[in-house]
Amino acid sequence: MTTTPTRRAINAGLALAGARALGAIAVPGLGIASAAAQAKSVKIAMIAPLSGPWARQGQLLRMGAEMACDDINKAGGIAKLGGAKLNLVVADAGASTESAKDAAQRLIAQQPDLVGGFGSWLSSFTLAVTEVTERAQLPWLTLSYSDAITNRGFKFIFQTSPTADDQARNTLPTALDLAQKVTGKRPKTMGIIMDNTASPVSFVKPLLGGGIQKLGLKLLVNEVYTPPLSDATPLVEKVRSNRPDFLLLLTSAMPDCKLVLEKLDEFNLGKGKVPLVGNGAPFGVPELAKTIGTDLLEGLLFSVANWPMKGQEKFVADFKKRTGEPWVTQDGLCGYGHVQILKAALDSAGAADRLKVAAAIRAMDLTTGPAAACFPGPIKFDAKGRREDVPILFAQWQKGVPVTVFPSNLAVAKPFWPTV
Repeated sequence: MTTTPTRRAINAGLALAGARALGAIAVPGLGIASAAAQAKSVKIAMIAPLSGPWARQGQLLRMGAEMACDDINKAGGIAKLGGAKLNLVVADAGASTESAKDAAQRLIAQQPDLVGGFGSWLSSFTLAVTEVTERAQLPWLTLSYSDAITNRGFKFIFQTSPTADDQARNTLPTALDLAQKVTGKRPKTMGIIMDNTASPVSFVKPLLGGGIQKLGLKLLVNEVYTPPLSDATPLVEKVRSNRPDFLLLLTSAMPDCKLVLEKLDEFNLGKGKVPLVGNGAPFGVPELAKTIGTDLLEGLLFSVANWPMKGQEKFVADFKKRTGEPWVTQDGLCGYGHVQILKAALDSAGAADRLKVAAAIRAMDLTTGPAAACFPGPIKFDAKGRREDVPILFAQWQKGVPVTVFPSNLAVAKPFWPTV
C-alpha cells in the first residue's frame, strides 16, 4: 500500500513522540539522539538602566554579567543540566521607575521560561521591578541598598548588599574613628548633600532619627535635591557658609557628584579643605577621573557594598583586559557575582525551574567558589532575603585610583584622612 504524505507525517509524529517518551529526540540526518546530549540554554534576566543618568552603572553591571556567562559556558555550562549554557536576556530600565516597571512587565510576558534574574541598580527602580518579578515568582538578586526592598515580606527577592540602614550605622562611626586615628582629632560637625532617591533616603533615616547626635556630631548642613541636578550652587553655598568638619555626599548619579565636586572646588572647599565621605559605587567610576581630574578626588572616602579586594587580582586583570576598563567597580563585580550565584543555584536545584532555583538560593551557604569570591562575607540569606554577616567596605581615591582601604584584611591600601 502506498503511504500518503499525510500518513507519513502522522507516522513521523508518532515516532517522534515515542522517542521523546524514551528520553530521546530526533535530529534530522542523525536519527535518534539522547536528550541528555542536547543541552538547552537556560535564560536569566538582567534589568538595569542602560540609558539616562544611570546608564554607565548599568553598562558596567552588564559587562560583569556577560563575562560571567562566557566563563561559565566556556567551562561546560550548568553541569547538573547536561551542560546547558546560560543565556543572558537584558532589558533597559531607562530613567524612571515607570520605565523600569514597564521593562519588567515586558520581560516577564515575552520570556516565560526565565529561571532567575538580577539588577535594577537604583533602589527606586528595584522597588518597582520586584513588584513584577515577585508576582511572577521569579527569583531576583539585587545590589540595591534600600531597606524597603526586603521589608515587604517578599519571598523571591535577594539583596546581596548590606542594606542602607546597615551602611548608615557603620559608615560614620568608621569614618570618625579613621579621622581620630590619623589626625588625633575627632570631627564635631558635619553636613549632608543628598538626592531624594530611595537609597539615600533610607541611608539618612537612622542618622536623622538620632544617630548623628549619638555620635557626638552637630548637623550644620542638610540639603536634599531631586536628580538630575542642574546647579549645585545653592547646595554648596550652605557648605561654604557653615564650614562643617566633613561633608557626607549621597548622590546616586555620577553627573550629580561631578557637579557638586566641581562647585566645592570653585568655592575653595575642595582638595581636602572639607573632607568628603560618600556612599555608593558612583563615587568610584572612572568617568569622575576623566571629567574632573584626580586632584579633586584625592582622599574622597566612600562606603560601598562591594569593591575589588585582596585576593581578586586575577579577576581584576581579566576584567580589565576584556573590557578595557581602567579598574573594576562594584557594578562589574556584582554583575559577575550575581550570575555566579544563579549558576550555583541551578547546579544545586538540578532543574531549570524558578521555584527550585529560589529554594536553592534560600538554602545557600557559600564560603568558597566563584560566587563567594565576588563578595565580602558568605553567600547566605536570612528570611527577608538579606545576606548575613556582610562587612561594609570602604574605598578611597588615592593617586588617581579608588582602592579598598577597609577592613584591613580585605584592603589593598591604607586609608588616610584628608588634611590641608
